[in-house]
Amino acid sequence: MGVSFRVRGFRPLAVSYAINELGDNLGVIALALLVLDRTGSVAATTALFLIGKFAPALLAPVLTAALDRTAVARSLPLLYAVEGAAFAGLALLAGSFWLPGVLALAFLDGLLAITARGLSRAAIATVLTPAGALREGNAVINVLFAVTGVGGPLLAGLLVHEFGAGTALAADAVSFVLAAALLAVSSRELPAPRVDGGHESWMSRVRAGLDYLRGHPIAGRLVAGEAIAIVFFTITVPIEVVYVKTSLDSTSLGFGLLIASWGAGILLGSAIFARAGTWSIATMVLVSTAAVGGGYVVMAVAPTLVVACAGSVLGGTGNGVQWVAVMTALQEAIAEEYQARVVGLLESIAAAAPGVGFLLGGILTDLVDARAAYAVAAGGVAVVCVAWARRPIVPDRAGV
Repeated sequence: MGVSFRVRGFRPLAVSYAINELGDNLGVIALALLVLDRTGSVAATTALFLIGKFAPALLAPVLTAALDRTAVARSLPLLYAVEGAAFAGLALLAGSFWLPGVLALAFLDGLLAITARGLSRAAIATVLTPAGALREGNAVINVLFAVTGVGGPLLAGLLVHEFGAGTALAADAVSFVLAAALLAVSSRELPAPRVDGGHESWMSRVRAGLDYLRGHPIAGRLVAGEAIAIVFFTITVPIEVVYVKTSLDSTSLGFGLLIASWGAGILLGSAIFARAGTWSIATMVLVSTAAVGGGYVVMAVAPTLVVACAGSVLGGTGNGVQWVAVMTALQEAIAEEYQARVVGLLESIAAAAPGVGFLLGGILTDLVDARAAYAVAAGGVAVVCVAWARRPIVPDRAGV
């Protein structure tokens, strides 16, 4: 990991990215607990997730395109500062609750978070690619992603339980202000904006990014395949508790063990990618995707909780490699000019696609049972693997 941390600009970008992920995970849990506690309504909590996660994904590519020629030393601190202000507003609303205001600020935060991830990923590729350290740096980001994915919800639960949702949201606001300050004081280390003399409007840049993606021999297949994969990856998320309690005839403790098993797998997968060295990125994409599907196969037929947890570890391990492997393959394939727009689109898809997966999983479980949902998830992942295996998903050289 030493090379990437010696590259100028990577350290503040990595730390701020981790803060964004931690804050996003902390915020969504704290907000969900706040809304459910104050409204007692499952519909209101569902609306929070749709407005805070799904809806922003539809607009984030536009905002990313509008900012991708602005120096990240200006755009990222601004995005994080506004996120901090949004969470400060949410902390105030925790004391005088008003659901429309909470939903509006949750939408704003979701939009800014997705945009910041896309711009950060593009900036990281810009600083690391010339040093040949992109894969190593992405491994660092992947470990941070896994740790914050576990730590954020735990921290949210602890803060809300001990001090209330308002305190948790206020702490989140402070974290984003710190991220903005870190990038502001590190501005000289961050990549400068491209100077190309163009005067395209933001809408023209959106169209140009989509045209580039459609015409690219590899990037389009990666993004489209990952969109489909994420739908099938997330089919099981809303029905896991049903699976544990009805299909496995287990308890709430069993549900916790199943979720923890997947989390342990993600941490294991992150460690595997970090130590992968010169392994073929194409092989890692295919094998990790297949591992997620294999985990779902085991869980679909598991006779006991122990076997299901083993499948969950397998699937989580694949999950811990798959996203970062796809991201790395995409970054290596596309030209620097389109990094923010294409990577930002992938981040938006990753935020939006679970909405389709959740719906499909609920329908399958209602019509058949939870095991059928796992089986369909495994089948869908297998189709993606076959489609990717038929033609190369990694270019002979970067910037095709």
